[in-house]
Amino acid sequence: MMQANEIRQRFTKIEETIHQAAATCERSDNVSDDLKSSIAELDQGSERARQELQQSQDQKSILQCVDDLEALGDRARDACQRSDNIDEALKNAVMKAHQELSELKHQLH
Repeated sequence: MMQANEIRQRFTKIEETIHQAAATCERSDNVSDDLKSSIAELDQGSERARQELQQSQDQKSILQCVDDLEALGDRARDACQRSDNIDEALKNAVMKAHQELSELKHQLH
């Protein structure tokens, strides 16, 4: 299993990707309410996860945190795939965030 500090470093990069997706969503036109809300939840979830990762040394708690965030990433990815005429930059940002979360989850399990 990865060490807590390794997870935190990796998460910092993932969080930047999530923030990029949220910023891209804000700048994009014709974004469905479902996609907007799922990206907002992912962004808020990353804030909560960062706080948890900074405070916790408990591996089980860290795993749960990453699992929860990955589920939010799944929701954003699904909303992105259901959206018509989505901006390519937004789609790429959401897919990248989802991929990075999935990879981290699989490394931890």
